Amino acid sequence: MESIDLRLLSVFDEIYKSRSVSAAAAKLGLGQPAVSVALGKLRQHFGNPLFVRTSQGMEPTPFGEGLVRPVRAALDALEQVNGHRNEFDPAQSQRLFRICMTDISQLVLLRRLWERLRGPAPGVRIEVLPLSEQTARQLESGEADLALGYLPQLEAGFYQQLLFGQTFVCMVGAAHPRIQTALSVAEFEAEDHVVIRSSGSAPLLIEREIERLGLKRRIALQMPNFLGAAFAVEHTDLIVTVPERLGEELQGRGAFKVFPVPFGLPQYEVKQYWHERYHHDPGSRWLRGVISELLGEGTAN
Repeated sequence: MESIDLRLLSVFDEIYKSRSVSAAAAKLGLGQPAVSVALGKLRQHFGNPLFVRTSQGMEPTPFGEGLVRPVRAALDALEQVNGHRNEFDPAQSQRLFRICMTDISQLVLLRRLWERLRGPAPGVRIEVLPLSEQTARQLESGEADLALGYLPQLEAGFYQQLLFGQTFVCMVGAAHPRIQTALSVAEFEAEDHVVIRSSGSAPLLIEREIERLGLKRRIALQMPNFLGAAFAVEHTDLIVTVPERLGEELQGRGAFKVFPVPFGLPQYEVKQYWHERYHHDPGSRWLRGVISELLGEGTAN
């Protein structure tokens, strides 16, 4: 019998504890398809279903039940080895962490992250990289430690952790001549809009939903990012649709009015993503924990 990848044993253990593939995926910071694939490899390796679906969840077969003790012994031994080999002291570290993030994440996160690091980790440095088509390669190669944002293209093959759910709002300048106390669908369709033309997924989500609903949007100005587009409306009669947290951050910093989008837009999930090479790295785990505390609604992995 061929040797087994120890990472698959973590999947086995989490499914056993949670009795659920989806719950195991959330705990491990993986997508559900990745956990299903791992379970398939385990079943093939052992020649046994290991778990069967019941009304109570994924229950272990007798063979699967017998694997629990040796699997946990192997995982405990691996953790001890990693503990001897890997150490990270934030107070003494001079490490440079590279984080891929959007302009919105820079505005929402960076100030608070910097304030949080200065006390316990005065020597730690941060380099911000833009999200791009190269982000997956940068995570795989080690050029980047983390990526933050709404990045469905990274759902497969990368560890992930939910930080918060995000929706959209509409912003206009405080002195907008027509939109005063509320925003209707008719006004949304009648006004000139700033839109974001980039490779990001959030602008595409807005565009596709507007098209699906059959709404009109008069595009007067195109910008490469949400932050620039938001400030473009401050002293004009333009309107822009932006993520809610950006609207919250800017509302007290400029002459803006913020309104709910007058039609339904789906919520999306902002996550942090990392490659397997950094999953057990103690410095990366520490940074992920700090970011999760600052932004997160989920549980740190």
